[in-house]
Amino acid sequence: MNRELIVRSSSDAVDFALLKDGKLIELHKEEDNNSFSVGDIFLAKIRKPVTGLNAAFVNVGYEKDAFLHYHDLGPQLASMLKFIKQARTGKLRDFSLKDFPFEKDIDKNGSINEVIKANQSLLVQIVKEPISTKGPRISSELSIAGRYLVMVPFSDRVSVSQKIESNEEKSRLKRLVKSIKPKGFGVIIRTVAEGKKVAELDKDLQNLLNKWTAMCKTLHKAEHPSKVLVELNRASSILRDVFNDSFTGIHVDDETLYDNIKDYVHEIAPQKESIVKLYNGSAPIFEKFGIERQIKTSFGKTATMSKGAYLVIEHTEALHVIDVNSGNRSNKAKNQEDTALEVNMLAAAEIARQLRLRDMGGIIVVDFIDMTRGDHRRKLFDYLRDEMKDDRAKHKILPPSKFGLVQITRQRVRPEMNIKTSEENPNGSGKEVEAPIVLLDKINFDLEKILKGPNKNKGIVLNIHPFIAAYLTKGVPSIRQKWFLEYKKWVKIQPRDAYTYLEYRFKDSEGKIVK
Repeated sequence: MNRELIVRSSSDAVDFALLKDGKLIELHKEEDNNSFSVGDIFLAKIRKPVTGLNAAFVNVGYEKDAFLHYHDLGPQLASMLKFIKQARTGKLRDFSLKDFPFEKDIDKNGSINEVIKANQSLLVQIVKEPISTKGPRISSELSIAGRYLVMVPFSDRVSVSQKIESNEEKSRLKRLVKSIKPKGFGVIIRTVAEGKKVAELDKDLQNLLNKWTAMCKTLHKAEHPSKVLVELNRASSILRDVFNDSFTGIHVDDETLYDNIKDYVHEIAPQKESIVKLYNGSAPIFEKFGIERQIKTSFGKTATMSKGAYLVIEHTEALHVIDVNSGNRSNKAKNQEDTALEVNMLAAAEIARQLRLRDMGGIIVVDFIDMTRGDHRRKLFDYLRDEMKDDRAKHKILPPSKFGLVQITRQRVRPEMNIKTSEENPNGSGKEVEAPIVLLDKINFDLEKILKGPNKNKGIVLNIHPFIAAYLTKGVPSIRQKWFLEYKKWVKIQPRDAYTYLEYRFKDSEGKIVK
């Protein structure tokens, strides 16, 4: 399995595409105007507690107040409030917490107006970016993420990622971290820490402590509200979270970004520094790596899979609905049940990819093709869980119901990636049509089906708009010549002036329409 990160820079945004064996699985955009990224820490001011919601609205500088629920305050809220007050007044100079006297934990079932009041200063962290009409969701239980560890101030707990399966390795990591952990800080051990030595863990922890100290030094002069700790830029954040030995290339089209990413890779994995490449090709970087084409074919209401199967993805205010369709798929399955299982397994892999690619969150209901056999439903459920295990967003999957419905909840912390793939109809009708780049995929699929069906021994004629006909026959080898090499069959192409741009017909040598 090969992974590549492709980074495209423009004047106002940076796009990141994560490829797995050449297939697009994640797409991210970092815009210059995004001042409220997940992980950023702000010195904010409580505007007002609301007893009925058991929450408070907090001014973090966004046009709408951020929402802070009681359960997101953190047990050591009283200690943090005292710490902030002393740091702000200059009474506290040592920010290590080793000699800081902790207060009693707040009641986990308490009321918001018992622990905070209006106009109090508070350190809060963005856990959910502003989405639609809602302001950011925040927490005052801070965490600072590193490559191998996450440091939690005002805590003493050490926990290990559940994705590390070996109990022996979990115990080893816990023992190592407890031996180097400073007093007053909790630590969460990340999945990528598996197999790492104490020196690597200690270096990561010291970097996090330095970040904490640097942030605390700014509190004395910081205004309300102000950002006091910036999460890594999106490129470094992605690399921190997903980078591993399977990465074979990081390609960047901007020299400054290239230098920054190379420095970061040198810091976290010096042996992999050589895979960071500056792209200087004449074609745009997303065109070169086939990303633009994948974006056009992956977003939109319909997502096609192989052999004619496809997904229909609908969005409502409350949830997402995905319908699995077998299309006019021909296959070698012996019966309807086997066909259903085959299509559902294909769909499960594509759904796992689509959830990551679009960053869909909330409740997702998938209507798989009905399967009567219980062992088939279990097989599908296990396969879907396995396909989604690399998804970094927290998620939960319920087993298929007897109606073939699967319910998924997936954490959403950023606005959903929504890319418009339909385009204005060139005939000037005002209606939109699907992207022309998808047309070639449809033609290829129909041609393959014809040449494997009952008409495979007859002559094949393709009637199509003159512009598309020219595209199919230009160059050496042309697309038509590639068809001949693959199918050992020459396809005659006849331009038709009366056809619209995206209209085409396959006919046999007698002029009968076969598709």
